[in-house]
Amino acid sequence: MRLKQGPPDLMLFLVVMLLVLIGLLMIFSASAVTSDIKFHDAFYFVKRQLIWVIIGLTVMLVVMKTNYRKLRELGVAGLIVAVLCLVAVLLPGIGKDIKGSVRQIDLVFTSFTPSELTKLCMVFFFASSLSINFEKLKSFTRGLLPYLLMIGVVCGLIMLQPDLGTTVIIAATAYFMLIMAGARMSHMGLLALFGILLVSLAIYLEPYRMVRFIAFWDPWKYASDEGFQTIQSLYAIGSGGLFGMGLGQSRQKFFYLPEQHTDFIFAILGEELGYLGVIVVLALFFAFAWRGFQIALKAPDIFGSLLAAGLTTMVTVQAAINLGVVSGSLPVTGIPLPFISFGGSSLIFTMAGVGLLLSISRYTHDR
Repeated sequence: MRLKQGPPDLMLFLVVMLLVLIGLLMIFSASAVTSDIKFHDAFYFVKRQLIWVIIGLTVMLVVMKTNYRKLRELGVAGLIVAVLCLVAVLLPGIGKDIKGSVRQIDLVFTSFTPSELTKLCMVFFFASSLSINFEKLKSFTRGLLPYLLMIGVVCGLIMLQPDLGTTVIIAATAYFMLIMAGARMSHMGLLALFGILLVSLAIYLEPYRMVRFIAFWDPWKYASDEGFQTIQSLYAIGSGGLFGMGLGQSRQKFFYLPEQHTDFIFAILGEELGYLGVIVVLALFFAFAWRGFQIALKAPDIFGSLLAAGLTTMVTVQAAINLGVVSGSLPVTGIPLPFISFGGSSLIFTMAGVGLLLSISRYTHDR
């Protein structure tokens, strides 16, 4: 079926551009002190992020101009490449050890995070496969079990890094895509309970996760170690008030708050731009989710609908986890805020996902 092309979703495009611009502004503000002291260049991190933004925008525009249905056959190949990369990062001499986790492959001039590629490839594979096999999902063994095994393999490899946060994002996204494709709610309810049990075991069996979890309930009791980051984040957000302390005026970025330009950049945003700045960013993420699911509802085929829903869920779940950690609502885990946190792999693959959403939006119709 040949469908007439239309313009991409302008609101989604503008929302993403605003989030990326806010990200550049906050990366400069949050990292300026660290950059100046460590590298004698206050623009060190923001200049590198600008390069990733240019690459990400280029990827987004190229993907947007491509008919998403022509990429459908890449689902299996993409997932195979992603799994091979997950295996490679665990091999001695290839993976880059950062604070006890091996999540990146050192490419000399930069580093590459395979789990970011895997998130995108999992959504693409699930959308492609489920659009063909959705009628089998009513059967647990013939329909649902093969997808659960795939989730288990991918999440198992990521847990070996170890990276519980990304594992939860991938598992949650795949879970919601299975529901959207028509899996039995009785099966999915049991799977949800099983998933909660597995996450609980992963926390209980790993001492540092257990300490983080205990500190999450009462961070002030562990203010000098595991609760320190949460407390400093809450200080940053709380001191912002309604209008904030002013752009560039953060106190917490002076080496009080760790990861201030990556995982905890939202805390600096709250401190400098205040409650109003926080509301603006939250509104932009809500707008992203709204437009993304609207595109899914109006997609011309099941593949496009599942792909749009999966991509929207992936970004929304990641943003929700990051905001939950920064606000002290969830235990600390290393998850960046989409579009805003410093990081090349995360931004490029997220922008590629946005390009797919915009491509689908060019073929949407009211129904």
